[in-house]
Amino acid sequence: MRWTDTHCHLNHPDLYPEWQAALFRAQQSGVERLILIGYDLESSRRAVELAAQSGALYAAVGIHPHDAAQCDADALATLRELAQQPRVVAIGEIGLDFYRDLSPREAQYAAFHAQMQLAQSLGLPVILHCRDAYDELLGVLAEYPTVQGVLHCFSGTAAHAQRGLELGYYLGIGGVITFKSAEPLRAIVQSVPRDRLLLETDAPYLAPHPYRGKRNEPAYLPLIAQQVAALWEVPLETLSALTEANVTRLFTGM
Repeated sequence: MRWTDTHCHLNHPDLYPEWQAALFRAQQSGVERLILIGYDLESSRRAVELAAQSGALYAAVGIHPHDAAQCDADALATLRELAQQPRVVAIGEIGLDFYRDLSPREAQYAAFHAQMQLAQSLGLPVILHCRDAYDELLGVLAEYPTVQGVLHCFSGTAAHAQRGLELGYYLGIGGVITFKSAEPLRAIVQSVPRDRLLLETDAPYLAPHPYRGKRNEPAYLPLIAQQVAALWEVPLETLSALTEANVTRLFTGM
């Protein structure tokens, strides 16, 4: 039985100094593969560098909506170069965040479109961040019908989930599924098609119960898997086979 953490940040300052130890702990828990997600140019470079050092690691490169203002022509050229390096399997995390609004919305849209176009031109899937902007984000995704990807840390409504699935996207499910307040999300996950769900930790963020409020780690992915398996009423071995097949289908080369 094996697992893939499809969204974590060993390239983040909270985990990078001990990335090798964190990877070891993950592998001891059965998490054999990890996708390290970039959120700005520095973290994207670091993701690529780490992926080059371990056969268990893969990278995604992108500029988060919080940093959309830095997504100029030079940054996009750098991202294109990084995206073509070995073991890079996606563009991300990209998207829209109207909750914190740390970048002007006009800049968020511009960066989002530019990176969707980059993914389209390179034939790569996208890893999407969305907060308080699902209607707007899904509208943008509809403009790029040849691009696939994952709605990371999905927190939308059942209608948003259905529209995302119709557009060919996967739902990324992490530690929030274990929170007491997550009944609406659990109801959505119960009805998600078995071939459209991915597991993730978002480490060092959003640790699952009973570690909520503490630093998250890829090693905690099995706690998320246990919750999803219970919702689907399947053995862990079955969930592992299903989600691993989904990883291979979406991320070419894994």
